[in-house]
Amino acid sequence: MEIVSSLGMNKKKSVFRIFFSSQGKGYEIYARKVNQSDIYGFVEIEEIVFGEKSAIVVDPNEEALKNEFASVKRLMIPYHSISRIDEVEKEGQAKVIALATSDPGDKSTLPVPPLNRKD
Repeated sequence: MEIVSSLGMNKKKSVFRIFFSSQGKGYEIYARKVNQSDIYGFVEIEEIVFGEKSAIVVDPNEEALKNEFASVKRLMIPYHSISRIDEVEKEGQAKVIALATSDPGDKSTLPVPPLNRKD
């Protein structure tokens, strides 16, 4: 099920702004396609776009995101990690924001049950 623009017959493709968190960071990215994934509990994001800037002025934050997602064909994010999805007029600047944690070494890993040894 693809999220379709309410403009329907407009020739310009829709752009979606997606806010999600992963490994202690908050991401704001832009994409042309957002779908419900075939994998239960995930949202599928395709055609990630970045703002077209002058080659002279380079934002290191956005360049890091371009490098991180350069070879990604489809991004699948769990529902609970997504804060918001907006349909916007045009793409903006992608961002990564460090989220506050109680422990600087916290990598937001899932709890692992203790191993019961039989000695």
